Order: sequence, then C-alpha cells, then structure tokens
Amino acid sequence: MNWRLILKSLKSSDMRNRILAVLGMLLIFRVLAHVPVPLSNPETLKQVLTNLFNSDTSQLLNFVNILSGGALENFSIVLVGLGPYINASIIMQLLTKAIPKLETMNKEGEFGRKKINQYTRMLTFPLAIVQSIGMIYLVRQQASQVAGIGDITANTSLMQWVLMIAALTGGAMLLMWMGEIITEKGVGNGISLLITVGIVSGLPGMISNIVTGVFDDASKMKVFGWELPINQQQFIFAMILLVVTLVVTVLVVRLNEARRRVTINYAKRVQGNRAYGGVTTELPVKLITAGVVPIIFAVAFLSVPSFVGQLLASNSSERLREIGANLTLWFQTPTSQTFQTGGWEPYIYPVIYFLLVFMFTFFYTGITFNSRDIAENLQKQGGFIEGVRGGSATERYLGKLVTRLTFFGALALSLLAIMPILGQIFLSTDIAIGGTSILILVAVSLETLRAIESRALMVTYDQYDQPDYFYETDVPGTGSSRLAFAKKSFAKLKKSKKKDS
Repeated sequence: MNWRLILKSLKSSDMRNRILAVLGMLLIFRVLAHVPVPLSNPETLKQVLTNLFNSDTSQLLNFVNILSGGALENFSIVLVGLGPYINASIIMQLLTKAIPKLETMNKEGEFGRKKINQYTRMLTFPLAIVQSIGMIYLVRQQASQVAGIGDITANTSLMQWVLMIAALTGGAMLLMWMGEIITEKGVGNGISLLITVGIVSGLPGMISNIVTGVFDDASKMKVFGWELPINQQQFIFAMILLVVTLVVTVLVVRLNEARRRVTINYAKRVQGNRAYGGVTTELPVKLITAGVVPIIFAVAFLSVPSFVGQLLASNSSERLREIGANLTLWFQTPTSQTFQTGGWEPYIYPVIYFLLVFMFTFFYTGITFNSRDIAENLQKQGGFIEGVRGGSATERYLGKLVTRLTFFGALALSLLAIMPILGQIFLSTDIAIGGTSILILVAVSLETLRAIESRALMVTYDQYDQPDYFYETDVPGTGSSRLAFAKKSFAKLKKSKKKDS
C-alpha cells in the first residue's frame, strides 16, 4: 500500500470532497441506527429489548444485530438494514444464469448491467416490505419466550402497523441509496462499508466490558511485588482473547488474499500493418470466491427449524408439540451454559452449521465462477493456458482447479463460522464477535484501501515536478518554459565537457 501516494492525493480538493462525503454518509447511518421505530409506548419497547438481549437470544438475532450496527437492539428504522438489497442482488444473479434474456443483457456491457441494477432496485422494495413484517414478528416471537416480556406490538392499531412497516421499508431503501452513493464516489463498495461500520460500532462496547472486567477493585493481583486492582482470571482471559484475535486476523488476511494465478497466453496475430496479441496475462482464482454469502445463507436456514418448532409448540396435537419441542431444543442458540449441561443435543447446531456453510460455498462459487464462459471468452480472444487445449479442455481444467480451491476455501470458511461456538466450548464463556465478523472487516478494509489507492493514483497522475520538454509550440506559455529547460540542459552539457578536457 502506497501511503505516500494517498497522503499526496489529499492535496486535491476532489479527493478530499469524496472522502468527506463518504464519512458524512457513514455518520448519517450511525445516527439513523438510534432512531426508534414509532410505537405506542417507547419506554416499554426499550425495556423489552433490554431484557431480550440480556437473555440467550437466537444466533439469527445476534447476527442481524451485529450486521445492523446495533439497530436491532435499538429497534431502529434501519433495522432491516441492507438485507433486502443483498437478497435482491443474489436473486438477480441466480436469475441471470437461469433466464437467457437476462444473461444476454448482462453480456451487453455497461447498458445491460445498468438495466439489471435497476431491476435489482425494483425487487428490493417488495423484499423490504416482506422482511420488515417478518422482522417485527421475529422479534415479537423471541421476546415472548423470555420471562417478564410481553407482546411488543400489544395495543397496536392498523395504522401503527402501517407506520412501522413504512418506516422500516423506507430505512432499507435509504440505506440502499446511501450505499450506491458511496460506491459512486470511488472509495470502496458502499454496501460493504455500511456493513463494516455496523460491525465496528459494536467493538467499543465489547472492549469496554472486557476492560471493566479486568480492572476490578475487589480483587488484587501481585506483579513484581506490587498489588494491582486486576482480576487475574479476567486478565488471563483477555490476553488469550487478544492473542487469538491477532492470530485469526493474520490467518483471515492470508485466506482472503490467497489465490491461484493461472497464466494466460495470447497468440500473436497480424491484421493489416498492425500486430496484435503475443502477450501474457494472469487469471487470478481466489481461494474463497463466495465471501461471507454462504454464512448468511446458513444462518437463515438454521433459523427456520427453530421458528417452526416454536409454532408447533402451541399446537393442540401432542405429537406435534413433541416435534416442536425437539426442534427448539436441537436448533437453539449454543451457549457456554448449554455445553456444560452435557448430552449430544448441543452439538447438533454447530455440526449442521458447518455442513451448511461448506455446501453453500460450493453452490455460490458455481454460480459466480462460470468455467464455460471463461473458456469461451479465451477462445474468442485467442487466449490459451499453456499445456491445455482451448474450448472444452480449458473448461474442464478450470472446473477441476476451482473445485480443489473451493474445497479448502469451504473448509476454512466453515471453521471461521463455528469459531465462536468452539470458543464457547473450550473457554466456557460467550463470545460476541467471531471469525465471520473478522472476515468481513478484513475483506472490506483491503478492498477499500485498494479503491482509495486507485483513486489517489488517478488524482496525482498529472502532477509533475518539472515541465515537459516536448510541449507543443502552439500551446500558450510553453515556449519559454521549453526554451529555459533547453538552455539549462545545454549549460550543463558545456560544463561537463570542460571538466573532461
């Protein structure tokens, strides 16, 4: 990373305005995360949410709360977050592969991609309405299971329901617009930056809780004969957590940047008086092509059995109530207390979570990386892989290569996903942030830094320390500069000749 270039680019007003605009958008997002959804009794709502998040909530609620930057805990108008837009983008990617008309439109270039982006925005609106209703019901269902919590939508009229859904839908559409504005500024992907800011906003609170637990006046720890107000057990836990976080961050950086570079040779061809081709490039194939999408899919799927079990628990049939109780028990949120009780039931959730992330990694990689299209494009452009024939042979080679890389990438991604659960088993304590959050932070940070460096290179490209000698004579003001430069060069040449003589 060229930090000198980035600092030099800050002298440009365009670069400063872009960065300030992005920071302003992120600040607005953090303000919106504390604007509550209009309900009849906000004090009751605050008490309900405090009791809910002090209890053992589900993995889905914790995951959504982290990604929304605490918006779920505050029941904010941006509670739904960027989920509808992300889901709409994934659906459009699937439809692009399934519908030939959309696939043709995607290959038309910039115009076709703009049309597909417009369809994605249109699909985001109905998804935002559906997810707003589902999120209200989900929070109400989870809150009703905690002792001392009633219905958060009690005594709510139809107009208040419409107002709540409209506020959540408007917040989702506003975040989509803000993300696209940030992307247009050219300093990173706006959607990813908003998600990252949501994760980072929870770090100060978590660090504060750890520091408060370490510095305890009630306990003393002797260090070189000095008695310090430090809880020894919490201090050891904090040091272990710090070392594990650093190690995991380094591993995640290496996994995110790991890629196989396939050398592509282009045959030399002559058209008229010009020769084309004869160059060598590289095709980078990432180890983890799917990113964190498989983890999002897996968490969404794991929430379904628990939700069905909660619905069956109130059924009149004894058999259905038993099935519902088993589903709720097997797919409940694993905590440190759950593993201490013993039995095989607590291990169902992490095992299925691991397998789902592994399978979804293969599924999404197969959608995003199309070996057939790449092989066809290489054949049309006269490119080939050394030692591999073009066409179907290239397609099979790339398919085998991606399968091998995806296997190890899926294994690493699955281990990152269940890392908080493994920490709960061995450390006997609950962990708020895990490998998934670190993966998002690392990937988005590196992507943003590359985008800033690219923009800085564009801004500083035309800045030179000396005027160019080869200026056109018809450009006003360049003749004297060129003549002065020529005189200085000629004077230096005469001095050098005198010294030699």
